[in-house]
Amino acid sequence: MGARRPAGQPLKVLVVFGTRPEATKMAPVIHQLARRPAIRVQVAVTAQHRELLDQVLHLFGIEPDFDLDIMQPRQTLTDITTRALQGLEAVLRQAQPHLVLVHGDTTTTLAGALAAFYHQVAIGHVEAGLRTYDKYQPFPEEINRRLTDALCDLHFAPTPASRANLLREGIDPAGIFVTGNTAIDALLSVVSPGYRFRRDELARFPSPGRRLVLCEAHRRENWGEPLEAVARALRRLVESHPDIELVYSVHPNPVVSGTIRRHLEGVERVSLLDPPEYADWANLMARATLLLTDSGGLQEEAPALGLPVLLLRDKTERPEAVEAGTVLQVGPHEEPILRTARRLLTDPAAYRQVARARNPFGDGQAARRTVEAIEYVFGLRDRPPDPWDPGLPPAQAVRSAAPAASPPGHGLNPGDPQAAPSS
Repeated sequence: MGARRPAGQPLKVLVVFGTRPEATKMAPVIHQLARRPAIRVQVAVTAQHRELLDQVLHLFGIEPDFDLDIMQPRQTLTDITTRALQGLEAVLRQAQPHLVLVHGDTTTTLAGALAAFYHQVAIGHVEAGLRTYDKYQPFPEEINRRLTDALCDLHFAPTPASRANLLREGIDPAGIFVTGNTAIDALLSVVSPGYRFRRDELARFPSPGRRLVLCEAHRRENWGEPLEAVARALRRLVESHPDIELVYSVHPNPVVSGTIRRHLEGVERVSLLDPPEYADWANLMARATLLLTDSGGLQEEAPALGLPVLLLRDKTERPEAVEAGTVLQVGPHEEPILRTARRLLTDPAAYRQVARARNPFGDGQAARRTVEAIEYVFGLRDRPPDPWDPGLPPAQAVRSAAPAASPPGHGLNPGDPQAAPSS
């Protein structure tokens, strides 16, 4: 692969992404690439999610070299795939990269890898190897990720388990590097004590004497009755625990927002918000007591903050979190959600067991390892980076200062026995 870079030329790397989660996790990689004098990095965005993507680009100071701006109202997966693939055709002709980097499991990820393959350009996959082995869970992400891995030359696996998945599928071990997850790099860069929220309304959470419960759920496989069950459970949870307040980050898709608003709009101590900017949401998590989500990335981020997660999915491509005990898998099922949330909110020992479990996803150095692996493969470095070892103590993000999150049995004041929740 090193021979594909003509001697004396900088290594040209084109980073392709289209959504907020991709941008968040690629930002640390882009910054690491930009620091290397022997590398020229360019960024292409499809903007399959326009507004949410722009928030992260602004936060991390990234100006795309190519912006396809493909988002349209009520776009289908076919729309996204074809527009991204066609747009990236022209980008690759102009950029002439030696390596295309894609991330994760979005439709843009697959389109970026396929476009690079058609041009016979080397492809690197950040966050490779995650699997459920059920092609419809998550949908369409599971197949997007598997097909991308099949197309790629370099695989940056976040954990040893992800590497093992790739090896079972016959991927060349010489192209696999265990890096940790760049989500932790991004998180550690934005969470801080005394953080000032960009949206003033968020600074009031949690209210005095109350604990903050966050929710973000919108995956396609949960549309319909599963999301209805989630919403019913959340309403019952709030109504039965007068010391908690719920903040739901409501995805703009009308299928999601319609369901959530029908069940939760106007309910006392429930706030339904448009998705906050990444830094605001990360620092809100640092103030929270509990997170309920069907998100993939939040399973990685929340444990770095000591925040217990209830996973609203029946299958996860991140089983390390469940095995480590940082994530409790309840699925989109009303009674298991209620039963598990109530246990964590009323049993301090059960809460501490989850909150203090080891985060298996990274130490904040994943982007450095990723770029060092690229340098090694292309002959710019003599040795590969040391792999991420989840057996070593990971860096812990600093939880946001006042008001701090509280364990079960406590309100804002950890010593106040009157703050115990009702069940």
